[in-house]
Amino acid sequence: MFGSLSHFTEDTSAFDVPSRRLEHSSDRDLQRAEGSCRVVLGGSEKGTRVMDVYQKTPIRVLFPKSAGNQVQEAVLVNTAGGVTGGDRLQSSVTALEDAFIVTTQAAEKLYRALDEPAHIRTTLMACDAAKLAWLPQETIVFNRARICRRTEIEVSSGSQLLALEWLVLGRAAYGEKISAGSITDTWRVRKDGRLAWADTFRATDDVFSHLSRKALLSDCTAIATLLYFGPEPEARLQSIRDQAASFGCHCRATLLGGLVIARFAATASYELRAALRNLLQRLGEQPASGPFRVPKMWLC
Repeated sequence: MFGSLSHFTEDTSAFDVPSRRLEHSSDRDLQRAEGSCRVVLGGSEKGTRVMDVYQKTPIRVLFPKSAGNQVQEAVLVNTAGGVTGGDRLQSSVTALEDAFIVTTQAAEKLYRALDEPAHIRTTLMACDAAKLAWLPQETIVFNRARICRRTEIEVSSGSQLLALEWLVLGRAAYGEKISAGSITDTWRVRKDGRLAWADTFRATDDVFSHLSRKALLSDCTAIATLLYFGPEPEARLQSIRDQAASFGCHCRATLLGGLVIARFAATASYELRAALRNLLQRLGEQPASGPFRVPKMWLC
């Protein structure tokens, strides 16, 4: 009896083989998500009209109704619950008329990858007199995550657009710090078909250990870029600069090619969220602000 038990115990080492193989596998060998959505918005006598919607799992598009039974926001949902290496997600939003906000249901989570980056691509287009606000919630980057995110924007003279993207490096509640991985966050903005602004934030394995230097992110773990295009850019720029001291985090803004570009950096995600909400609330209090306000989903 004891001999047979000893023999069984020795044979259990065979179960370690698959786990050892998994350590050396690739994201290409595993099932990964390829989702996309397309939303085209127009106007009507009753307000914004959804002209076209396409969605492919795991991305879903919801249109919660507000007071007066009107649709004023679109909410993107990732039913996969997060993003990992090898995933490919694409979102396209076109505003032909009227005013609209597009946000996300919750913070997006980027999980550890084996060897392939996840690809997230967002395409925004504001035509003619349309007002479009792209205001997703934060993206949380787990240790050893790999992500290539690209935001492409096309604006026309007479349109207005407010676009935000923000990153949280590590889960503060778990004391997590990013020691390895890869982040490439790219913006391309075109005005009337011509390139107006190009920007890329990139950090790879060897860089993360240096991000805490004062010349880089110092002790900040949450960063954001906010872009505005529309009338009176100088006034918008000065308004952000006047408010910067009250945000409780680092904030700098500049005007380039008719675009107001604001950068934020905070030591914690809740500080950055508070600063962004503060700014959006003040934008929403201004006359004819349209969709430039705090999305209702942020308050849930």
